[in-house]
Amino acid sequence: MTRGVTKVTGVMWVQAIGILIVFLVFVGLMMTRKIPAILALPLMAILFAIIAGVPWNSNNPDTTSIAKTILASGSMRLSGAIAGLVFGAWFGQILNKVGITKSIIRKAAELAGDKPMLIAILFFVTASIIFSAAGGLGMVILVGTIVIPIMLTAGISQFVASIVVLSAVGVGALFNVSNWAVYVDVLGLSVEQIADYTMVAALPLIVLSLAMIVFYIRKDGKGRRAWAMPAATGGDGKKVPTYALISPLVPVILVFAFKIDIVPAVIIGALVTILLAWPKRPIHVLSSALIEGIQDVAGAMALMIGIGILLNSVMAPQVSALISPLIEAVLPGNPIMYILFFTILSPLAIYRGPLNVWGLGSGIAALFVTAGMTPVAAMLALRVVSNVQAVSDPTNSHNVWVSDFTKTDINEILKKTLPWMMVAVLISMIIGAFMVF
Repeated sequence: MTRGVTKVTGVMWVQAIGILIVFLVFVGLMMTRKIPAILALPLMAILFAIIAGVPWNSNNPDTTSIAKTILASGSMRLSGAIAGLVFGAWFGQILNKVGITKSIIRKAAELAGDKPMLIAILFFVTASIIFSAAGGLGMVILVGTIVIPIMLTAGISQFVASIVVLSAVGVGALFNVSNWAVYVDVLGLSVEQIADYTMVAALPLIVLSLAMIVFYIRKDGKGRRAWAMPAATGGDGKKVPTYALISPLVPVILVFAFKIDIVPAVIIGALVTILLAWPKRPIHVLSSALIEGIQDVAGAMALMIGIGILLNSVMAPQVSALISPLIEAVLPGNPIMYILFFTILSPLAIYRGPLNVWGLGSGIAALFVTAGMTPVAAMLALRVVSNVQAVSDPTNSHNVWVSDFTKTDINEILKKTLPWMMVAVLISMIIGAFMVF
């Protein structure tokens, strides 16, 4: 990795400090939930640009301006990622509507019998597969309302039931190809490059998640054995052929094995699902699933628009010239510092912090690349650190729902899962450092 040298004047340092103050204020507001990230990100983008002296508008098309470059172009910056998100949500709704999601869960429950340890492990694996095909709060609620009562009825504690679902969310997010488009748009990487490093981020997370589940089941895994099962369990009466249960893996296999782009892979997966399950009204299933899928990810789409606006702001020449010296000062330049930097600072991915890919992290990653870090190294670090965010972050909507549904303290989930996730980050960063340096 090579670093550029940026000359900074006294006025520029004052501006840089102003940007840093704005940044810290908005991080504090997001952490205390005074303002949602969906509003904080575009507001930060505008304030960064104003402090850096970016003009509001310009008649010169080559001049960076707030109105055109940051707001107009920025809102379209992650259009590819938004498309991937929409198609991924569509696929998830199709799996739900044809009964595949619930059928997979029912099969796992039948295999596990009444053995708490086996139930927890099988549900972790099953939910991870489901979330690799479709994420979002809607799918977490759908899966959680089925698997959590089964686990509680089997004597698994509320806390362990919570971490089974949340750990599966983290694993599924890494393999959910619709999420990869963010790194394609932000860092200019190919789908193949992202696929090549997925197991580096995933394997330690899988191993540590299983170890964490087993540890807490043995330590305090006994819970109540009574819970009202949802009436819809078992696919709402839909008879799904056993061979159709491979459907959630189709897009993942297409991307990993055949190097097909994200959107075509998801479309093929959706069509294969329809052909294998063949519901009574396939056209209606496809069309209604698309509408409901868009509704499911509307908030995430708006967040991506905000991320795109923030990206264009921090990448504007005036803003970048102020922030780059700060980034260069802390940028890890060797494998040891790369490992230590992202492991120690991995908690900054929670509370919408600066390493959160669904917040400031995308802009920070882009600046890392500008300052000399390779796009692959930035992508790998951000994906690995995102494991902390996916499982432990109290500001995640799925963490809030799971803790409420199981009546578990959300801060207890954070305190008990964070050390495990940081160990997973450390292992992934050690492996990754040998690959990217």
